[in-house]
Amino acid sequence: MAKVRKIDNALQKKFAYKSNKKKANRDIRVYFLIVCEGEKTDPNYFNSFPKQIGNIILDVKCDGGGINTLKVVEKAIDLKDKSMKDKSVQKYDRVWAVFDKDSFKSNAFNNAILMAKSHNIGCAWSNEAFELWYLLHFHNRVTAMSRDEYKRAIEKAINDQIKNKKQLFRYAKNAPDMYATLDKYGNQEQAIKWAKSLVTNFDNEKFAEHNPCTYVFKLVEELIGKSDELNEEITKKYNKGE
Repeated sequence: MAKVRKIDNALQKKFAYKSNKKKANRDIRVYFLIVCEGEKTDPNYFNSFPKQIGNIILDVKCDGGGINTLKVVEKAIDLKDKSMKDKSVQKYDRVWAVFDKDSFKSNAFNNAILMAKSHNIGCAWSNEAFELWYLLHFHNRVTAMSRDEYKRAIEKAINDQIKNKKQLFRYAKNAPDMYATLDKYGNQEQAIKWAKSLVTNFDNEKFAEHNPCTYVFKLVEELIGKSDELNEEITKKYNKGE
């Protein structure tokens, strides 16, 4: 059975037909397409989010894998365009591209982000690595680290909380249960606050120099029902009976 999260009362009250004042009983589906650079790490994480928030059912499709930054965005644009033109293909409410800076060239990284913005594609990029988002569940990281350093820092943060030292946590890049681990030992709300704080440190389009920085929190806010913009769109869709 899907894990269900409680929805804010203010948002819940919006989900009623305009034709009457009675609370609507039907569910509404919100369709997400998330095109990822990674083959398993990112898809495993995003596919683990609860699939229902009150009356909202999240239909999440992850695509991509094993492709570079620009290819991730190009594929997201292509799949979005197809969903808009082909009636046999599901139309998505949200399309996101997820990728890291890693060792990719600065120009390619910067151009991928600008391309996503120009095509109204959400861009959950991280510099330097996706693991920054994981670490923010425990610490407010404000200086750059390598991927290996992130791995060791995540392991230490989790193991500090594990009482049975015979069963210590070892970070595996493609682990299928990372969402559950972060949910148990970390603090998602704090991670969002710290990620937002990191973003305010930069005010230009030289994204390759924004390190550490991650916009994964924006996608996460949508998946947990905390995005005002998406919630307003869902409300309109719901009241129209789509």
